[in-house]
Amino acid sequence: MSNNNNCPQCGSEFTYPEQDYMVCSQCFYEWNPEAEEIETNVIDKVLDANGNELVDGDTVILIKDLPIKGSPKPMKIGTKVKNIRLTSGDHNISCKVDGFGAMYLKSEFVKKA
Repeated sequence: MSNNNNCPQCGSEFTYPEQDYMVCSQCFYEWNPEAEEIETNVIDKVLDANGNELVDGDTVILIKDLPIKGSPKPMKIGTKVKNIRLTSGDHNISCKVDGFGAMYLKSEFVKKA
């Protein structure tokens, strides 16, 4: 096979050139590889309550008592959460909290430690 690009639609390696376009033989998607921008899997910037940018692996501190469904006690203000992971969606922080387990948090209720 030649050094063709993989299909951006289905990821198939079975593509072929046709005039100025590339065509996928699996899903028949056509695209112009010269006009194609390389997209990286970048999540939008996630900011804490003070406006500081958060990144994977940061440590954050809760700025508000957060009630937990199914738990008789809330997570208290000042609870330190280590090694966060950023996700997309409404609750954009995935983490493990000692005493509570794995959960998702909103970045507006934390500050960078």
